[in-house]
Amino acid sequence: MTSLGGAEMVDWNLAVATATRLVRPGPEVSRDEARAVVAELRRHAKSSEVHVRSFTRMGTEDIHDTPVLVVDRAGWVRANVAGFRAVLKPLLEKMKDRRGSGPGGAVLGAVGGKVTGVELGMLLSFLASRVLGQYETFAPATRELPAAGNGGGRLLLVAPNIVHVERELDVDPHDFRLWVCLHEETHRTQFSSVPWLRDHLEGEIQSFLGETEVDPMTVLERVREAAQSLAGGRTDGADDDGDGGRTFVELVQTPAQREILARLTAVMSLLEGHADYVMDGVGPDVVPSVTEIREKFKERRQRGASRLDQALRKLLGLDAKLRQYRDGERFVRAVVEEVGMDGFNRVWTSPNTLPTKAEIAKPADWVARVHRKAD
Repeated sequence: MTSLGGAEMVDWNLAVATATRLVRPGPEVSRDEARAVVAELRRHAKSSEVHVRSFTRMGTEDIHDTPVLVVDRAGWVRANVAGFRAVLKPLLEKMKDRRGSGPGGAVLGAVGGKVTGVELGMLLSFLASRVLGQYETFAPATRELPAAGNGGGRLLLVAPNIVHVERELDVDPHDFRLWVCLHEETHRTQFSSVPWLRDHLEGEIQSFLGETEVDPMTVLERVREAAQSLAGGRTDGADDDGDGGRTFVELVQTPAQREILARLTAVMSLLEGHADYVMDGVGPDVVPSVTEIREKFKERRQRGASRLDQALRKLLGLDAKLRQYRDGERFVRAVVEEVGMDGFNRVWTSPNTLPTKAEIAKPADWVARVHRKAD
């Protein structure tokens, strides 16, 4: 792959090829069963729109032009590679400019692009068998990857993973598929009902990437300092603001990046927690076995599949993702109990009304800041 006459920093085609080659095969289903699953997921995605709009009091019928794509694991990989490619373009161009056009630069770039492509493919092959659904936000619209008319994203439902989990949990498959669709439809409603949300997230991500140090010597020095900090720091009971409470990735970030990451973490906790809250709130009315599903799914989230799986989850930050579900759901529940659903929906007014990371942990502080001051 080439760009502006030189090798790209990431071989995106190789990333897709690597991931699709390494990803685990999905559960065994007949062709008729597969067609039935796809059709049912599409029906549930459609019916979830009404349930989520009614419960959240967000959006109207005419804003839901976001396409719903029922995909296999390879389809999920292709969609996410397209999203990564769009989001990382400014950073990769910055790295390419720094590399320059010195002797051997093109060869080193080509080799590095292939290595990075393989690494990204390996990461995506691990994740592709675990994601049930996703609102993919950033990939540009194509024939294979249509998007909303306003330039928004698309809703992905990963059919083989949904079938795999419903069998593993031994739950009613029809109830489980609707339950998953309620969660993912909430994300679709969030982005389609809040016009500024996508641009705000992209702006935060680009600010984070803009702070990334591309000078190799500076990066190596920061890694060395982080390693020394981890070697001599505390790991249990450390203060969250001290180095002992940070991960290795956090330690090699700049102070500005840590501030941005704190804001992004708060937003993602809000989005995921809101989706879990809605899913459980709507569930009792439309999913007969929601209690059983929720208990079994929660247990599955917490235990992990194996020691290797748990280690990879920690390395990739998936444990932090689980905390986002938990902490965000507690925040939403506490705010709704205090000020009602309409009062909670003030969170979508502007970026200034989004909760901070500290407010996610202390919902009363958000209520005091957004409601009492405004009133």
